[in-house]
Amino acid sequence: MRVLIVEDEKRLAENIAAALRENGIATDLAHDGETGKHLAGFGHYDLVLLDLMLPGADGASVLKWLRARRDHTPVLILTAKDESQSVINLLNLGADDYLSKPFDLGELLARVKALIRRGKGVATPTVKLRDLEVDTMTKTVSRQGTLLDVSPTEYRILEYLLHKPHAVVSKRELLEHLYDFNWERHSNVIEAHISNLRKKLEANTDTSYIQTYRGRGYRLSPEEMAMEP
Repeated sequence: MRVLIVEDEKRLAENIAAALRENGIATDLAHDGETGKHLAGFGHYDLVLLDLMLPGADGASVLKWLRARRDHTPVLILTAKDESQSVINLLNLGADDYLSKPFDLGELLARVKALIRRGKGVATPTVKLRDLEVDTMTKTVSRQGTLLDVSPTEYRILEYLLHKPHAVVSKRELLEHLYDFNWERHSNVIEAHISNLRKKLEANTDTSYIQTYRGRGYRLSPEEMAMEP
């Protein structure tokens, strides 16, 4: 695995690179947008870590350049900005995920490994499950046009289940997908997240969206799903 880190804060970039290398991930570094574009254009990467505020060409410009040349390498944006509209704009440009500074290196490693493992390069279409609509570009869930207030972890659980519509997904698999880095410490939280997600999805309705298979895991209720381009 190889990751390109495009980050102008050299100490931060070196710390990230060291953490990735300790986990067996090769890294290349660029400290400005133009160098990042040059490396991305000639190298094969499993993921690009892209700072938003860069000299030369900013992160948004680099992201636009990547997607314009049909490069579907997953991109994780590193940003000091946390305004919801900025995040939505980045996702609409083709980013796969974002992380606001300052961040924990453990969380960064978990996100990096999850993105590499999922291989989420091409933008996923909107997915509908009966009256639910999941927009994987903006990472939002709505029911009959009303936006639901799901947490990032709850969203990732639902999205993962949506991509395995006919499978029973074990708790271990969800843990590895969600956390990956030292996930054992989170081993008691899946049930709580599923319970909270159910309450939000099923509020004011008799519809059941997630089934529990005792001792095996979870799957979406076996109703027909539709995917929109």
